[in-house]
Amino acid sequence: MQRRFLAIALLLVAPSFHTQRASAAPPQAPAPAAPAAAAATPVPATPEAIQLFRAKLPGGSYEVAVRSIISVSSHEYVVDGVARVTEVNIDTVGSMVVRFYFIEPNASSVPSGIGAGTLEKAQQLLTEGAERTGQDVWKKVVKSYPTTTHARTIEFRLESKEALAKIYTAAETALRLQRSQNVE
Repeated sequence: MQRRFLAIALLLVAPSFHTQRASAAPPQAPAPAAPAAAAATPVPATPEAIQLFRAKLPGGSYEVAVRSIISVSSHEYVVDGVARVTEVNIDTVGSMVVRFYFIEPNASSVPSGIGAGTLEKAQQLLTEGAERTGQDVWKKVVKSYPTTTHARTIEFRLESKEALAKIYTAAETALRLQRSQNVE
């Protein structure tokens, strides 16, 4: 009971003690007042003020604030033994993940009697035929719902491993140096 009374007494005395000490301090000049108009007007953010990672690609474009990038990864895998996929992922603090990938035939799964050169020639002919007819499906992401659809995933299919390497290098540099990077 005595402790409780002492604690309450200290709480009641403490504000008056601080007030008396503050009044004993020497007077200070008031801080200059800012103009009312300047204080009320917010400064608009300019696009240059935000560090961005940007990639402009044949299938679309992707932009993200560099400060939102958590990780950048690159890996390779084989799908069903017939296609080799090289993939770059950029993970951010938001709910969307972006995937950039290059897909090519898996040379080790070619049936006997068919050389890698024959397979490459067939792929080249398919690509040329699609371009002549205006069908660029060979260059676009192809999904089979629901098997290959990933919720909250943005995907870009690239035409070469070199283009994929540029994306990885720019994203990794943006993350490491916290600076804008552009890929076209």
